[in-house]
Amino acid sequence: MLIIGERLSIISKKVREALIKKDKEPIKQIAIEQWNFGAQMIEANIGPAEDRGKELMEWVVTTIQESVPLPVSLDTTNPAAMEAGLKIHNNQWGKPLINSTSLDPERFIMFELAVKYSVPIIALTVGKGGLPRDAEERVEIAVQLMEKAVEYGISLEDIYLDPLVLQISGSQNQAKEVLKAVRLFHELNDPPMKTIVGLSNLSNGCPKHLRPVLNKYFFALLMYEGLSAAIVNPAEVIEVVKTINVITGKTLYAHSYLEI
Repeated sequence: MLIIGERLSIISKKVREALIKKDKEPIKQIAIEQWNFGAQMIEANIGPAEDRGKELMEWVVTTIQESVPLPVSLDTTNPAAMEAGLKIHNNQWGKPLINSTSLDPERFIMFELAVKYSVPIIALTVGKGGLPRDAEERVEIAVQLMEKAVEYGISLEDIYLDPLVLQISGSQNQAKEVLKAVRLFHELNDPPMKTIVGLSNLSNGCPKHLRPVLNKYFFALLMYEGLSAAIVNPAEVIEVVKTINVITGKTLYAHSYLEI
């Protein structure tokens, strides 16, 4: 299970202010906290970044990798900013990850960048008609994304299929469809396709005290279905990961397994 720390997002007021002011300390602090809780990659979400996006992405990637020995997941819809991040990224600790592409033709440039820099990419199962209705439609979109990736010369092993987690407060039935989609995605190829979710999307709009509860239990179900990676708050899920790994025999049980 690849744990990608989600907390360095422009959606956060603290992060947004740090990005605007080019204040490294909050960025470093959050990166280190996530690393300490078990993150194996750090998400750098700068949004559309239409104004000075290249400079901003270079700065945040450099700042993260000055503080933790981890690769970075680059999240922006700005292709120039994405490429700037790919260029500046220190691959000593692993390749960066492109987040993301879809069936929107304007996003196909992300496939081109994945090929150019030989890096993995997230393929979001959003079709030309909008949000998927069920697991089967997610699979149909996933197949089209796989075909498009092959056209660009991308290995299927470098693709993370994202079934698109929606808010449970407004689309409760979609949670089950996401679980089913993760299971079905694995059947699309041999070896199985990699899968990823943005976990906290599930609890967006829910009361603050409920959010970690919803996230943790959904994450456990996703792990059971074979999820490969997740963009999450590591502090919320690290106990889930360690416990399920013990129950499923992936790690050896010890009374202190949560401390290891």
